[in-house]
Amino acid sequence: MQIREHLSKDGAPSKPAIILHPSGTVITFDELEARANRLAHYFRQQGLQEGDVVAILMENNEHMHPVMWAARRSGLYYVPINTHLTAAEAAYIIDNSGAKAVVGSVALQQTLAGLAEQLPGGLPPVRLIAGPDASADLDGWVRYPEGVADQPDTPIDDEIEGDLLQYSSGTTGRPKGIKRELPHLPPSQVPGLMAALVGFWLDPDAVYLSPAPLYHTAPSVWSMQIQAGGITTVVLEKFDPEGCLEAIERYRVTHGQFVPAMFTRMLKLPEEVRNRYDVSSLKRVMHAAAPCPAEIKKQMIDWWGPIVDEYYASSEAHGSTLIGAEDWLTHPGSVGKPMMGAIHILDEDGNELPPGQAGEIYFEGGNSFEYLNDPDKTAASRHPKGWTTVGDIGYLDEDGYLYLTDRRHHMIISGGVNIYPQEAENMLVTHPKVMDAAVFGVPDDEMGQRVKGVVQTVDPSDATAEFERELLDWLRDRLAHYKCPRSLSFEAQLPRTDTGKLYKQELVKKYS
Repeated sequence: MQIREHLSKDGAPSKPAIILHPSGTVITFDELEARANRLAHYFRQQGLQEGDVVAILMENNEHMHPVMWAARRSGLYYVPINTHLTAAEAAYIIDNSGAKAVVGSVALQQTLAGLAEQLPGGLPPVRLIAGPDASADLDGWVRYPEGVADQPDTPIDDEIEGDLLQYSSGTTGRPKGIKRELPHLPPSQVPGLMAALVGFWLDPDAVYLSPAPLYHTAPSVWSMQIQAGGITTVVLEKFDPEGCLEAIERYRVTHGQFVPAMFTRMLKLPEEVRNRYDVSSLKRVMHAAAPCPAEIKKQMIDWWGPIVDEYYASSEAHGSTLIGAEDWLTHPGSVGKPMMGAIHILDEDGNELPPGQAGEIYFEGGNSFEYLNDPDKTAASRHPKGWTTVGDIGYLDEDGYLYLTDRRHHMIISGGVNIYPQEAENMLVTHPKVMDAAVFGVPDDEMGQRVKGVVQTVDPSDATAEFERELLDWLRDRLAHYKCPRSLSFEAQLPRTDTGKLYKQELVKKYS
């Protein structure tokens, strides 16, 4: 997985590797290569070796890809951290991953400043901050890229492939690191995590649009695989529905990857706004991350043509399915057939189910993975035959097409972002006026799902609109806002069994 074969030759101008929109900042393949090499040399100079971890806390900017490439070609695990997390939440990931380096940006300086008091073992020894006007108040942080400008722009001598170490929420409500064994091979001998999925519909003359935050798995992996193929990546600095259409027209985008919420927001633009932009350059687009309502997808196909493909996968990368737009029209609602291996649908006792019956989805023949520092969760994802699951629920039809009926049991997927509700529940019940709490997803036309909360108060007289506002403000001071309920309702008693199991489905039905 390399970008250097696409460098300029014979004095010809270097092709853009990255274009940021709307700022228009351009990073050529020559510049991307040089920046990644300098930082790789710096990592080695600081003692980082194969298997070490680099945490990245940056918004979509010109430094994100060079940092990921530097880590990847140095044999390092790189951990992109959600920029909406609080300092305490980001610190948990840095500590849990054992990161020896952290690269942040000026835009996240307040979060970076709060890390020190949240990390029990102190800050990682290697710390860089990217962007203009980085404050000297961050003691021991090196300005990037200025602080590595004296490093060679040639490859390090011991290049070896690293990997993404992605965090996603687990059963405890805390994020879990999804770790794969490193290949222990030079980058040139490793095809890349999504090579087969990306490669089937791209060509060297393509222009790829990456509209989502790069701290998510798919945007980071896909964009790097795209760049390895010598294809220009247009990165939206922040998703905006009209800005997305503007970027497609301005850069003659041919391919892109979206989440269903983006489709919804673009479709809800006034018709005269949508028609203002020329999207005829589009050849194929892909969507994933959350179930797409069939009607939304039909509207997108009506607008953009039968070019809207879909895949189903997970951060664990243990298996994936794919379905083209034309195939979807004859199997509406399906996420397709497996790209490799086989799918098994099992009941609660581990028995394989026939077509049409929903159960837990297991993949056979996919990539191996483990949950970092959580052997119990890792073991729970394995079947005795070696198949793996992430807890998603679905069924196969008679033709072998997969349909999803649930995602990670109680996992909420809002705008393509996975939200595990127990983290908010655990925080809510620490409030002195709260006896019990339930957080779950309810349908939302734009985001797919929105986060809803129901609370049982210690004193029934506290179940007021005033306390709802107070409690929401209290929770938002302690958790990233996207994890918090948009609204709270009150119940005299939550539906729990004698063993403490919460019947959330009753609440979902009531408040949907």
